[in-house]
Amino acid sequence: MSRIRAVFDSLGQQGRKALIPFITAGDPDPQATVPLMHGLVAGGADIIELGVPFSDPMADGPTIQRASERALKWGMSLRTVLALAHQFRRDDPDTPLVLMGYANPIEAFGVDAFCSAALASGVDGVLVVDYPPEEAREFALRLRAVALDPIFLLAPTSVESRYRDVAKLGSGYIYYVSLKGVTGAGHLDIADVAARIPKIRAQVGIPVGVGFGIRDAATAQKIGAIADAVVIGSRIVEEIESSPRDQVVARVTGFVRGIRTALDEVEATAGGVP
Repeated sequence: MSRIRAVFDSLGQQGRKALIPFITAGDPDPQATVPLMHGLVAGGADIIELGVPFSDPMADGPTIQRASERALKWGMSLRTVLALAHQFRRDDPDTPLVLMGYANPIEAFGVDAFCSAALASGVDGVLVVDYPPEEAREFALRLRAVALDPIFLLAPTSVESRYRDVAKLGSGYIYYVSLKGVTGAGHLDIADVAARIPKIRAQVGIPVGVGFGIRDAATAQKIGAIADAVVIGSRIVEEIESSPRDQVVARVTGFVRGIRTALDEVEATAGGVP
């Protein structure tokens, strides 16, 4: 059983929801990344999404774009991201790790070489923003051949045939983009998310995490009541960006702990809405 599935199974038995924070590898500098990852776990993260810096992150808003720019100035590459994942895994054998990024670095690395290197580095899943299911069948099969979970995005504009396409290829969890726009955008429509999640679940048969636009404990609670996981990225990257270097891990850990507490409170009172 994969680490990702094991986490969702365990949380489901407890009536709890997964908290999935995102950071960009190499931001604010490469030496901070592994301590930040451990800080996320200490704050209550169940799964970590580790962003692979890219020069043209088309799905990301200005906050994560700046994080990629800062990381790239340090010379970060897919190879160095994998090295950081391996370093994290040496001290944490349990927390699932998902690489999130774009196709270009993977194709430059070589798909087969990437799959082998990701597995050896302790990665559990891969989400490639610009690999839609109709163009990613071979990539997904190569990932699954080495027991890595291919994770796909769905959006408010996705039609039900896309749900079925994702169900055939995806595993681990589905990342539902809660709004039209880029990461960090506002105008999250909770009612619309609540209406779509059951339809997605009925088609895909794996957990559904919701991200984009979740910036505080109150919103995380509302999403946690209707989804299997809450994904938070831009707000954490803002915390990294605004923190003094010697306080960045403590401040990020504290922020994540607040979200974890909020999620557990809503689950305790609502019984964990399936």
